[in-house]
Amino acid sequence: MSEMPDPESSADRIVASLHNVDEKVNALREQRINDPDDLCDKMFKVAAPTLAGLVFGKLFELAWRKSVGRKAVLPDGTTDKRKELALNLVFGVASAGLGALVSQLSDRGSQALVDRRHSRQSRRIR
Repeated sequence: MSEMPDPESSADRIVASLHNVDEKVNALREQRINDPDDLCDKMFKVAAPTLAGLVFGKLFELAWRKSVGRKAVLPDGTTDKRKELALNLVFGVASAGLGALVSQLSDRGSQALVDRRHSRQSRRIR
């Protein structure tokens, strides 16, 4: 005959797994409560790099079109397809590289501003 499963061991395993879940929930709650960033800080840390990247991207595109972007146009008004393709590739690489740099720098800058604000607030409280 087959053995009957031990109900205590099943119940013990279920209770133990619920305790593990409870511990994880408590840890996440403590992390959220102890997080010094409020909603404005979090929004600033997201919005500042995004806006900086957007503004830089548009400025770079305008500067590119004013200077280098015209080089593919021939004197008769047509475009040289090979030159246009090469310039578009260079633009894409340069734009992506500089955009990533600006995004990283503005991300670090926004984090530094939030950290500075937190340190000033902690000095006022003392």
